[in-house]
Amino acid sequence: METRRALVTGAASGIGAACAQRLAADGVHVIAVDYDADGLAEVLGPGIEPLQADLSDLDGLSRLPVDVDILVNNAGVQQVAPVEQFPPERFGYILRLMLESPFRLIRQTLPYMYGRGWGRVVNISSVHGLRASPFKAAYVAAKHGLEGLSKVVALEGAAHGVTSNCVNPAYVRTPLVTAQLADQAATHGLTESEVLDKVLLEPVAVKRLIEPAEVAELVALLCGPASASLTGSSLVLDGGWTAH
Repeated sequence: METRRALVTGAASGIGAACAQRLAADGVHVIAVDYDADGLAEVLGPGIEPLQADLSDLDGLSRLPVDVDILVNNAGVQQVAPVEQFPPERFGYILRLMLESPFRLIRQTLPYMYGRGWGRVVNISSVHGLRASPFKAAYVAAKHGLEGLSKVVALEGAAHGVTSNCVNPAYVRTPLVTAQLADQAATHGLTESEVLDKVLLEPVAVKRLIEPAEVAELVALLCGPASASLTGSSLVLDGGWTAH
């Protein structure tokens, strides 16, 4: 893995930071991309190169490095609101950041991977790429779209040594999850602690938040030498949510 280069988006915190650090531990040179320059500074370490960028600026994505062997599409945001109250501009922003941006990044990095005869595309999806929850129209729509995109890339990339998979965690202990507790509480008429127990953890068998490092371990597996035949899949890390 010491010869590999990776680009990880949303790398300033949470899952993205854990993935950047885990891949770097395997010897991969990681380009950690995020809008939050201060957060990127906290992720710095051997093998990690920070790069500030606005991933919702689709035309600006062409300025990002394309000579990478591994692409981890992780950047995301959340908005909690009923459909009839969902701000249309926010809906468009979320799909731009979480679906169009991954498409652009995949599109511009695939030629390099094809030329090398090896590549790994890992899309951090969600249990909400396989299931729906109320009040999350944009997030659920974006993740469902990402699932389809990932499968198409898997089919097209197989002949070139490129795999494409989704990782589907339930609620992970990240700023994105903790930040939505207040919104969920207001929407459901509950306290924040009740939201955690009665909303976020209610459908799962393992009654705890997933740690970012757990997701990163699965990403590392998908990027390693044992994953050549693992493609077009959605690897569920959901504490038993979808077992119902």
